[in-house]
Formats: sequence, C-alpha cells, structure tokens
Amino acid sequence: MIPLPEPNTVTRPYRGLSMQETDVPLTEVDLVSWLLGREVYRRTDYLVLKGAAGVALVAVRKESLEPLFSPVVEARLLAGPDQVVWVESPETDVGNASALARAALANERPGALAYVVLGRYEHVNFIWAPAPVRIRVTEVVPPEPAKLFDLAEQVVAFDEDLPPVELVLDAVDIREIAAGNVADHYLLPCRGSGVDLPGEVSFLDTRPAVREDWLMIGCERSLQFHRHFFGDEPARVDICPRRRDQATSDGSLALTKCCLLERGVQVEPGRAVVPWGTSLDEIRTALRSLTGVEVLSPAEIG
Repeated sequence: MIPLPEPNTVTRPYRGLSMQETDVPLTEVDLVSWLLGREVYRRTDYLVLKGAAGVALVAVRKESLEPLFSPVVEARLLAGPDQVVWVESPETDVGNASALARAALANERPGALAYVVLGRYEHVNFIWAPAPVRIRVTEVVPPEPAKLFDLAEQVVAFDEDLPPVELVLDAVDIREIAAGNVADHYLLPCRGSGVDLPGEVSFLDTRPAVREDWLMIGCERSLQFHRHFFGDEPARVDICPRRRDQATSDGSLALTKCCLLERGVQVEPGRAVVPWGTSLDEIRTALRSLTGVEVLSPAEIG
C-alpha cells in the first residue's frame, strides 16, 4: 500500500505532481475507481484534483516508469477536501521547501494535512504537515544586516534540496556588550562594525600607533593581533559566536562562525561552524550537513 507522506514532504521536482479539475466526487472510493487503469505521465507521483467539493491530494503508483505514459496500478487518497488547504501565493517559489512551508503556515488551518500552493509562474506544489527545521544563527552585529544570517537566508532561498528551514538570528550585539561594560575607550576589531559607542573608539585593523588604556571587544584572533602589535593583552570582552553558542546551547541546531577557522566547515553534533569570511558554498554545505541532506562535492558545488 502506498504509505502516507512524512512531514515536510514536497514533490521534488514538482513536475512529479499533476493538477487536474474533475467532476468525480472527491472520495476514496470514487477517485481510486476512476484512476485505476488510467494513464498518467511517467514522472507523476501525486495528483491534485479540484472539484466542486474542494481539493484532494492523491498518490499513485504506475505500472512502469519506462514509457512516456503508464497506467495507474495503485492509488491512495492522502487528503480529502477537509484536510487540504488551497493557497494562492504568486510570490512563492514552489520548488523551494522553505518557501512552501512559509506559505502554508501563513494559511494554517486546524486539521489540515496537505497545503497545495499555487505560486510563482502559476506552478503548483504541495507540502505535507509542514514543520520547518529550526536553526539558530549566531552572528556579531553591527554591521547590519547580520552577514551570516543574510547569507544563510540566500542559501535557503536557492537550495531546493534542503527541507523547510526556519532561521533564527542570535545576535551578539556590540552595542549591548559596551553598555554592559562601560569604558572611556573601546578597541573594536575593524571599521566594518560601524558602531557608535558612548566612549572613544579605536579599530584594531588600522593598527593604532599608540597603545591606549582601552577595553577590547573582540575575539581570539583580535587578541592575537593585539599581542603582535603591542606585546600585551588588554582588558577584553570576548565576542566569539562559537563560544557564545556553546554557552547558550539549548539542544537546537546551530550555525555559527569562528575567526580561527580559515576555510571549510566544521560539523559537530547539532552544530556547524564556518569561517568568519565564509562563502555561500560553505554555508550551503553547513546547512545540508545540519539537515541531513547529502553534501555536495567541490565539483558539484561549482
């Protein structure tokens, strides 16, 4: 018997779903009787059927995958009109599971199992029991938007093999750190932070000519630079996203960064770490590793 889909199931690629209008009553008995022996395209695994009573979702098994069309030898009503929500969302990329989940959850209805979305380009797909994977993204701000979070959102938007993902920003805010560690003079890692603090501010990447009595807000690599420039260690507040993530771990999945990692991705149970100057490819590898999707080889990434 055709099994019920797992949560977050979508049609991949969405040509595996066929949408048709029908006068056949949207009941298990009527739809199965109508479909058995009926030819369908060899790539079709699911049918969305629209009728007077609403919308139904059906799974089918074909006699063969070889000919262009093949008769249906098994059919199962997965969800009838009382369990299907029809969503019209012209901006949604229905090939992207995260986009499908967002559209579905924006139209969530008690008792619904399947959400069928008419999206961009008039294409249609469905998502079954949407339950996005929550990933906490730890990043230093400013600058804003938070770079790692912003790049991760770009990856989620284009990688159609990822399951539905919900990214949650865990911001390491330099302004909040300074407010809790009052000083007359602050030393920040670089000018790119673009932050306005109440005291005097110097930037380590300018290699200040004179060692001042400052409080450094920075990571381990900044401390190494300070030792090299001035031969000592200043008073410091650590802003390492990786260490913060260790301290605040709540058992959820996490994407974070570390200045001591120069290239590649480090994957640990429940967490992936990318370099400070990370790339979209590294973030893609990290998110795929966290969500259990096959990681691409360098050749495939290119």
